[in-house]
Amino acid sequence: MLTIHHLNESRSQRVIWLAEELGLPYELVRHQRDPRTMLAPASLKALHPLGKAPMVAHRGRVLAETGAIVAALARGSALLPDEGTDAGDAVRYWLHYAEGSAMPPLVMRLVLGRIPASVPWPLRPVARAITRGVETAYLGPEMTRQLDWWEASLTGDGWFAAGRFTAADVMMSFPVEMAALRGGLTDRPATRGWLDRIHARPAYQRALVAGGPYSGAGTGERTA
Repeated sequence: MLTIHHLNESRSQRVIWLAEELGLPYELVRHQRDPRTMLAPASLKALHPLGKAPMVAHRGRVLAETGAIVAALARGSALLPDEGTDAGDAVRYWLHYAEGSAMPPLVMRLVLGRIPASVPWPLRPVARAITRGVETAYLGPEMTRQLDWWEASLTGDGWFAAGRFTAADVMMSFPVEMAALRGGLTDRPATRGWLDRIHARPAYQRALVAGGPYSGAGTGERTA
């Protein structure tokens, strides 16, 4: 049986959702973030040196990295068309893009936003000025490019690849939900509509029950 090591409020929610979409039986092992630092617990480092979720035990080995896990679990299913086909290549593009291009500016914005409160108070005005400068010069324009790309990709058939729901949509759920939580989907109706559709899927709803509270759920409504 598949074992999913799940960290609350993390990328591992996508793996639970994928298992539900595929009808895979699984055991869920929960790991909780430190409530003060929000960092992952040491229990994950016992499974992999980097100690990051998600991780799964599958066919006698531990797999890490969401894209690799999604590709392994979805292989041979309708959610991951054959490699070398147009549809298969399109889906695999988004599997890589989600973590390789979409997530870095989102994570950078999250980290930078926490810096002013973490430095001694005399330095906070300087820290705020630096973070505003990075936001203005790099993060803001970069996120606009990314969000415009999502909107253009979803305009038309409403899915990220292959003209239907695939593993690409599972992978893209986390970056889109992160952007939505920060109000980034204003004036992007195709992306908001996509988010509403994935949140309404029965497998997504079952994954929420299994995984526990998840702030990404319902973000389509928050940005409407």
